[in-house]
Amino acid sequence: MLLSVNDLKKRYGSHTAMEGLTLQIEENQCVALLGPNGSGKTTTLNMLAGLLSPTSGTIAFMGKEKIDRREIGYLPQYPAFFPWMTAMEYLQFAGKLSHMPKNGLRQTCSDMLEFVGLAEAGNRKIGGFSGGMKQRLGLAQAMLHDPKLLILDEPVSALDPAGRRDVLEMMMKLKKRMAILFSTHVLHDAEQVCDDIVMLKDGHVKWSGPLEELKNGRKDETFILTTEEALPEWVGEKEYILEYVSVTPKTAELTLRHLKERNLLLRDCMENDLAIVRFERKNHTLEDAYMEVVNQ
Repeated sequence: MLLSVNDLKKRYGSHTAMEGLTLQIEENQCVALLGPNGSGKTTTLNMLAGLLSPTSGTIAFMGKEKIDRREIGYLPQYPAFFPWMTAMEYLQFAGKLSHMPKNGLRQTCSDMLEFVGLAEAGNRKIGGFSGGMKQRLGLAQAMLHDPKLLILDEPVSALDPAGRRDVLEMMMKLKKRMAILFSTHVLHDAEQVCDDIVMLKDGHVKWSGPLEELKNGRKDETFILTTEEALPEWVGEKEYILEYVSVTPKTAELTLRHLKERNLLLRDCMENDLAIVRFERKNHTLEDAYMEVVNQ
């Protein structure tokens, strides 16, 4: 196990920022922290990066209860830079701080700038960079030393749609080489790259586990029904239907009490000469699951 977190807590006086986080991350696994503002995402990442001491609980990294910062890459939500430096100078500076060998460091920095799409901006002053360019440079310094675990706090928050797509594609490539833990409030982005989800709310873990388990493990049984003619009122009045939502005159979303009762619905439709065009189980999105969990 690369990272093992047990009952992690962080308090500031009477305020609880994180209460009882338990988490495990394996090599090459990508985990997303989801939650509204103030849920404890940044506090959690800072503790796991070794920048903030927990009030209680344990963090074991590569089997040792001591965080080896040389094996961790970290990108804060708002990275700070020296505006008078060039991008190349900044990465070389970061490499020296990470105790990277001087031999080959410049080439490594050059390769990293190319990887994040800043090859042509390597000799430009950072003070003239856009927010998106700074975010890319921050990502470059976080993974410059080829860490075992890459921690990213809102890595696409300052990017336009094209930039977000590029960074997500980078993350897809990077998780073949290292584990990634990142926070985001953009559910679509998490859905694109992560394997597991941890949902936080008010400093508490509301749900954690594989993404597909979250999306497919909802309790309700919702189906989409479309008929050739307008749906009659009696369909929504059946006792086995918990919820009836009319989408169009001919289409409705039906939530049944039990999965087996779909046969009752089909029987009633056929007995009443309703011509069914479409009848299928509704696929739940990450947004559906997220809203259900955080509103509990």
